[in-house]
Amino acid sequence: QVQLVESGGGLVQAGGSLRLSCAASGRPFSVNAMGWFRQAPGKEREFVATITWNGGYTYYADSVKGRFTISRDNAMHTVYLQMNSLKPEDTAVYYCGALWKHFLPDDPRWYAANEYANWGQGTQVTVSS
Repeated sequence: QVQLVESGGGLVQAGGSLRLSCAASGRPFSVNAMGWFRQAPGKEREFVATITWNGGYTYYADSVKGRFTISRDNAMHTVYLQMNSLKPEDTAVYYCGALWKHFLPDDPRWYAANEYANWGQGTQVTVSS
């Protein structure tokens, strides 16, 4: 099993930056990848970015490409989400989840919340205009 704990959220003005962290404990290297998702009030959980533990392959939602960067520290069992040029529409609770399955690069399941498990408690990000 894997336990995930997110941190780093907060209140920031539009155009600002935040860095989120997701610390994994248990057996994190049994996991293929770690993903960040977000959920705004009244909306479904949506994909943000994911990264594989081996090789560091990354996938991003179009809405965050060029602004957000996902990275990992294998020694610390931690995944980061550096968020720059934040916009009010980025406001949401951000969650990290574990992807146990392996997919081919073009498989759309990389982006599907129901393929991820062991969700953390989430961290609130609020971007003011």
